Amino acid sequence: MSAFSAIGEEREIDREEFTPTLEPQATWCPGCGDFGVLKALKQAMPEIGRNPDEVLLVTGIGCSGKLNSYFESYGYHSIHGRSLPISRAAKLANPELEVIAAGGDGDGYGIGGNHFMHTARENHDMTYIVFNNEIFGLTKGQTSPTSPKGHKSKTQPHGSAKDPVRPLSLALTSGASYIARTAAVNPNQAKEILVEAMQHDGFAHVDFLTQCPTWNKDARQYVPYTDINEADEYEHDPTDRDAAAAMASEAEQALYEGEVLTGRFYVDSDRPSYSEEKQAIGEMPEEPLAERYFDDDYEWERTHDLLLDRHK
Repeated sequence: MSAFSAIGEEREIDREEFTPTLEPQATWCPGCGDFGVLKALKQAMPEIGRNPDEVLLVTGIGCSGKLNSYFESYGYHSIHGRSLPISRAAKLANPELEVIAAGGDGDGYGIGGNHFMHTARENHDMTYIVFNNEIFGLTKGQTSPTSPKGHKSKTQPHGSAKDPVRPLSLALTSGASYIARTAAVNPNQAKEILVEAMQHDGFAHVDFLTQCPTWNKDARQYVPYTDINEADEYEHDPTDRDAAAAMASEAEQALYEGEVLTGRFYVDSDRPSYSEEKQAIGEMPEEPLAERYFDDDYEWERTHDLLLDRHK
């Protein structure tokens, strides 16, 4: 039994299946890095063998929030900073779904920062793509959590006095089990990282550098870039947590000095996901909630009955 009849169907997937007929052409500004995310995501889907009926894309507010308008799958457009709790609930209810959350740097590292930390800590099995353009783009160019110190904007006309958030380090210290950074100017690497992130069993955080030529003209185009997993000058082991911490710190500092370091920073393939941890202690049934809707003989449980039983 399956919550969706399409799940488990083995067939060849065409990336064009993920182009919607209602709004096939994205309307982001010319030169926007968001186009790179959309392209990489479409290219990644055939690699993991998923069709549109097997994918849920949850977005937040901002330019990145339009992603699920241009991507054919189940979609949920949430409010600012709330894409992660909605994604978590969907994945727990139907673990067979490929759940992807997406949002901007202001959405994910600022307004939704608390959800980001705790979703990473609990290691929910999902992919989180953060469009990092170092600016609030949709609201016309305000300083964001990743804007560099000294950056001048409408909200900081004399320059930001705050150090930026370090997203890779934050993800690592919070407990994410897959951490990577890629850029819209590197489509091949972006596709490969998204494939790995979706195949990873646990919380996969992808910091996706997306240039904003309209509202962040001072920002670099994130070129040239260096892949820390391929370059001769780096011998980074992404399975070594201490090495990942040092490499993340170096990459975050280098970004504001004009050097773009991308690649896989940390990968822990042995850590159980949140649902696996809950099942191990008997607090989550092996049969997903979504499956029960398709079982006419299932005897539904009511939460208050379970609570009352514990106190009898």
